[in-house]
Amino acid sequence: MSTTSEYHLPAGTAAEGPYDLLVTPESAGWGHSGLRVLTLAPGEAHALSTGESEFLVLPLSGGCTVTVAGRAFELDGRTDVFTSATDFAYLPRASEAVVSSAHGGRFALPSARTGRSGLPARYGRKEDVPVELRGAGACSRQVNNYCLPGTFDADHLLVCEVLTPGGNWSSYPPHKHDEARTDEHGNAVESELEEIYYFEVAGDADAFGYQRVYGTEDRPIDVLAEVRSGDTVLIPHGWHGPSVAAPGYDLYYLNVMAGPGQDRAWLICDDPAHGWVRSTWEQQDVDDRLPFGGNRTR
Repeated sequence: MSTTSEYHLPAGTAAEGPYDLLVTPESAGWGHSGLRVLTLAPGEAHALSTGESEFLVLPLSGGCTVTVAGRAFELDGRTDVFTSATDFAYLPRASEAVVSSAHGGRFALPSARTGRSGLPARYGRKEDVPVELRGAGACSRQVNNYCLPGTFDADHLLVCEVLTPGGNWSSYPPHKHDEARTDEHGNAVESELEEIYYFEVAGDADAFGYQRVYGTEDRPIDVLAEVRSGDTVLIPHGWHGPSVAAPGYDLYYLNVMAGPGQDRAWLICDDPAHGWVRSTWEQQDVDDRLPFGGNRTR
């Protein structure tokens, strides 16, 4: 049976070089998904070679300039992850880029291994990021869909953020996407994707939440992690959820996904023991603490 310590990376335990967090396909023991978190002091710059992967530059706090292929993308960023969605930049495979910040900040660099490089570097506007309120009642959460099929083109990379008000459950019902499956008509019903959860929790150093991952009979995994700001959970396979926001502490996580399929798709399968929960949402209202940001009282 797999243990929590293999897949739960507390803040600082996967730091390397200039990165607060460095997860590569090699360090994760899989083939495709990666994530780096970079902190820049005011006036500092960082050179990034994308190599065999495509990347996003996604501000967590503060703004930056991304210079690549003779172009400069100005990312205004945001105060923190609970304030608003953010603008971002896409970097294709085999790019040489520089990320610089006049006032400093923290930046997520999600990545996916890819053998293609046909897409150009581009800027993603904050105003164009689809913000979805998903679930209802105590399962209400907000999803910022940055780089998913139908929202922003990439080769293999899928990226979104989930914000959950304190006391609510998200990533629920538990679901999985660890095998490519079709139905009896040949229609795809599940895609194979490795996934990274990177967490931040509103509040002081004592603020926390929980993440659950559990396996199927033939592929066991067992994770129940208390997560705090800067923690990461790796999900190579298995049912994942719930992500639990403790009462009093709003929970944020960045999802990074990629897999071997040629068709870029996010197709999930609910745990049949708990999928019925979705039907209860029709009789419940969405939590009125959503959406985050704006004039919301914290």
